[in-house]
Amino acid sequence: MSLWGVLALSLLSQVPQAPVSPPVRANGWSALTPEQRAALIADKAESPLAERLLGMSEKFLNTPYVLSPLGEGQGVDPDPTFRLDAVDCLTFVEETLALGLARGEPEVPALLERIRYASTPTYEDRNHLMEAQWLPNNIKKGLLVDVTRKYAKDDTVSVTKTLTAHTWQSKSSMALQLPRERQPVGTFTLNMIPLDKVLEHAHGVPSGTILVVMREDLPLKATRITHLGFVVQKKKRTFLRHASRGGYNRVVDEDLETFLARNARYDKWRVTGVSLFEARRPPATVASQPTPARGSADVGTP
Repeated sequence: MSLWGVLALSLLSQVPQAPVSPPVRANGWSALTPEQRAALIADKAESPLAERLLGMSEKFLNTPYVLSPLGEGQGVDPDPTFRLDAVDCLTFVEETLALGLARGEPEVPALLERIRYASTPTYEDRNHLMEAQWLPNNIKKGLLVDVTRKYAKDDTVSVTKTLTAHTWQSKSSMALQLPRERQPVGTFTLNMIPLDKVLEHAHGVPSGTILVVMREDLPLKATRITHLGFVVQKKKRTFLRHASRGGYNRVVDEDLETFLARNARYDKWRVTGVSLFEARRPPATVASQPTPARGSADVGTP
């Protein structure tokens, strides 16, 4: 199980349940033949990336939430490397990015591999930790850019996540089964919009922007980012398109105000704010070297 799976299980007891939703319909992928799916991915491949992400993510609406549904197909995590019938919050975003960036279906596996791994598609080289691996590695590869300060301006604050040898002694950290030499340590910096300031800026955030949810920094937790999804602007309201575990158990478009109000009620591991990232088409040649596992890294913009 991934770190996201371990954290999700530990959080279930403190999640106030969302309203009971109507019976789940099939997602937008299930009715497509392989030929139709390939045609959809290839159609309008050069459209603005935000449009592509909205279109691909919309096909995932109603997809069941399953903890850690992707793996390497063998070894420590033998789950499949790709699937369209189940997602968690991270794999929903990763697969949407790969599908949106692809000019045709044959490009999807390599793009998903580029997003999910620092360099090689092995469990040890997977981007398990958001602050230390997933975000900095994808920023380095030209796939993401931090736009938190662009939209929140002076309401943006700088926060850190510190990983130490002590962190890796916790139950949730050890559950990752990473060898010592692959356990990141150091202090990692991000930009954040405090929770009580998010709605003031939400309407100015374009659809397709990735929103990540941050909690307070606890020394024994290997991350403080526990959720993410896509901002969607429609009908003069802001929504979060995300794979939701609590209550919905599927991919939904949830009113952002409702989502934030529920998050504000968590008290065992307090939610502190959100960060925003814009997806980018990678340059022709992308550096594939992983971010160093030891030392410090700055995820925020200069």
